[in-house]
Amino acid sequence: MKYYTYAYLREDGTPYYIGKGKGKRWYYKYGKNCKPPKDRSRIIKLKQNLTEEEAFKHEIYMIAVFGKKCDGTGILMNVADGGNAPPKIYGDKHHMKTEEYRKRVSEKLKGKNNPRWGKPLSEETKKKMSEKLKQYIGEKSSTAKWWKLTFNDGRELVMCGLSNWCKENGYSKGCLGRLAKGKEGRKKHKDIVSVEELAHSPTQGAPDTL
Repeated sequence: MKYYTYAYLREDGTPYYIGKGKGKRWYYKYGKNCKPPKDRSRIIKLKQNLTEEEAFKHEIYMIAVFGKKCDGTGILMNVADGGNAPPKIYGDKHHMKTEEYRKRVSEKLKGKNNPRWGKPLSEETKKKMSEKLKQYIGEKSSTAKWWKLTFNDGRELVMCGLSNWCKENGYSKGCLGRLAKGKEGRKKHKDIVSVEELAHSPTQGAPDTL
């Protein structure tokens, strides 16, 4: 039983972050949306000598007790409900979605308050930015995956971006993924009988189309 729960306290003694960890996790700032207080006397352990499951449960309980700022339920900076629950920072109640917040940010960046005020981008800079973006977007992305789909009538389709293609054409990416890996004994999905991930983009000829 190596786990514990901990809290970061404000100067008035109220908690602003609840966490679970082991070792020196309570001192680390990485993987959190707020920093630990510089005064270590304001970092306290709530419960010690817990199993990981017990620590998760206590973390969830304490976050529920104090509530989260991001959803308007309390005072904590936590964005997740604790345990293995994913963060819920994009709900309708999140402060970054309010008109008040957007207006405040907009006012701060208007006119001379904008760090780019009076500094127009040169054509050379625009071109460099455009080329840089191409590395991350679309078919020229260094991480883009190319696929070859074979249909039951013998047609073949080579394309990039399986997710978007599935959405646009009414296929399930999950089913095609399982078909590519040969899982669950799947032999076909609709009229597609084979899915192959290519090692690199095709260099000869144009991709077949439907």
